Amino acid sequence: MRAPDWLTARPVAHRGLHDAVSGIIENMPAAARAAVAGNFAIECDIQLSADGEAMVHHDYELGRLTEGSGALIDKTAAELKAVRFKQTDERMMTLSDLCSLIAGRVPLVVEVKSTFQGDHRLVKRMAEVLASYSGPVVGMSFDPDQMLALRETMPDLTRGIVAQRTYEDGYWAKLTQAQRDSMLHLKHGFSSQPHFVAYWVQQLPAPAPWIARNVFGCPLLSWTIRTQEQRAIAARHADQMIFEGFSPET
Repeated sequence: MRAPDWLTARPVAHRGLHDAVSGIIENMPAAARAAVAGNFAIECDIQLSADGEAMVHHDYELGRLTEGSGALIDKTAAELKAVRFKQTDERMMTLSDLCSLIAGRVPLVVEVKSTFQGDHRLVKRMAEVLASYSGPVVGMSFDPDQMLALRETMPDLTRGIVAQRTYEDGYWAKLTQAQRDSMLHLKHGFSSQPHFVAYWVQQLPAPAPWIARNVFGCPLLSWTIRTQEQRAIAARHADQMIFEGFSPET
């Protein structure tokens, strides 16, 4: 399967077209509406609730952007849908809510967040939601195991791997060395079989995404583009950017 042309046709708004100064917070409904208005594809994150729902949120815990506290996995979908984003009247969405909101008007790039413990319930719920959605959508994850789950559960869905050159910073401390090593250099590619790669701009260029792009024909997205310097790197080494904090039209 080849990645669809629309995946790289337009810049991808990271967690929607958000602007905290204007009161539009990442992954909330207003960010999705703004991306639709700008005709940008929407990258979003999904997390698992206690009762198996796919919630649109990046963080594993409440509190950075929302009211409340505690892990999302310990709360039901109903509880999470009542959570309000700070200094707004908007609430957290489910993936189904987001699909209804954008209604196929712009592409959707769904990142499956993972605890790297082999739990595939989030992919299963994603498959259930997308079974009745006809808009353009792809899935991706940092976790090669979730990639395999996407491949097995939704074989017709375009899937991508989110990657970087090293995994030694604090964010990855929760993983074992073996888990981190398994993610290096896209060496899982022959089993996960990604259709595209999303790579950290700070570590471009790099051999693995170059090979994926130029030898195997996988489109390369670069994340997260916030500066003109990063935009120039993405233009040189990738096919499209996942951006935030500025307008790609300027």
